[in-house]
Amino acid sequence: MKKKTVAVIGGGASGMMAAITAASEGAHVILLEHKDRIGKKLLSTGNGRCNFTNICQEPICYHSDNPGFPWKVIEKFNSRDIVAFFLQLGVYSKNRNGCLYPNSDQASAVLDALRLELDRLDVELRTQVECREIRPGKNGFIIYTGKETVRADRVIICTGSKAAPSTGSDGSGYDLAKKLGHRIVPVLPALVQLKCRGDFFKGLAGVRANGSVSVWSEGKCIAKDTGELQLTGYGISGIPVFQVSRYASRLLYEKKEVCAVLDFMPDFTGKQMEAFLRARAETRPEKPAGMFLIGIFHKKLSELWIKLARIPREKRAGDLSEQEIGCLAELIKDFRVPVTGTNSFEQAQVCSGGVDTAGVDPDTMESLYVPGLHFAGEILDVDGMCGGYNLTFAWASGYIAGKSV
Repeated sequence: MKKKTVAVIGGGASGMMAAITAASEGAHVILLEHKDRIGKKLLSTGNGRCNFTNICQEPICYHSDNPGFPWKVIEKFNSRDIVAFFLQLGVYSKNRNGCLYPNSDQASAVLDALRLELDRLDVELRTQVECREIRPGKNGFIIYTGKETVRADRVIICTGSKAAPSTGSDGSGYDLAKKLGHRIVPVLPALVQLKCRGDFFKGLAGVRANGSVSVWSEGKCIAKDTGELQLTGYGISGIPVFQVSRYASRLLYEKKEVCAVLDFMPDFTGKQMEAFLRARAETRPEKPAGMFLIGIFHKKLSELWIKLARIPREKRAGDLSEQEIGCLAELIKDFRVPVTGTNSFEQAQVCSGGVDTAGVDPDTMESLYVPGLHFAGEILDVDGMCGGYNLTFAWASGYIAGKSV
């Protein structure tokens, strides 16, 4: 029996997994990549250490306009399956609070293992090939590139999103999908820094503090996360900010007003914060207000709050009024800043939006409109939390697509 020819478009995480799986099942696989080499984005994941999955898996870790879709995919190839897959390729993992990395702490080790497996399975790799059109026919597909035409029985589109375009994710796959009848959910930056209004941010650049960040719109808290916050010259960053950024991004796209609320003492209630500050003032009443918060918070934050509370720096702590104590407690617990935008796709780790999953079968990753056409990875309207979740979805969707073709 003649081998099926499968064309995989895109040599990122999902594309490599799809190619390896399809080849393992006996297909002749052609992997088409428009950059000069495969896996460029993989090298930058996990700060170069490649957080390739997470053992803490729940449906709420994944987002989509079609909420049930991501979990149906993850259930078919979960984190244990991913660990077993990479162990077979020689990648032994280490666990950091649920986040799994290669034991060598090198993203290049994961990429090398995948490349060796592609080579072992005789996957035909063609780089610097730009796919301009996919035309389905009675006898499979014809893929038109700038150099040649490629014929295949099945096609898997794994071209990624628009995040980090320098690594190859330039959004070109959306046009291919659109021409084949698929709807594209608006594509926006996610896991990205937030730009905020406030002249004081330039003076806070580089400050890090533990706390929580919540995104508010129309009087409602839309999302919240806790951890190390990073203050920048333009706004806020850090993993908690990344986790809530997709919601801010979409609200801004919908032309809604968005506010970020920072809480620098999330373990305290407002009343407890006031009592704590009052007791602190009574302990060292002679301390000047300019030094009152030093030892609890970063000096730049302390000075900003004293200034915003309109408290003279030289005023004695023991002379602070109840109103001044209350104002400081509110600034610490409920520091509100208007969100004006996100950083660009260049700084985003992933995107929210993409190919509408309502048009894709989660059991096979096959298009419901074009038989023989499949999707995997970030091109789909699925984005996960920070911590190895987006790679988990890439491996899982790539495996299912590769297996089903």
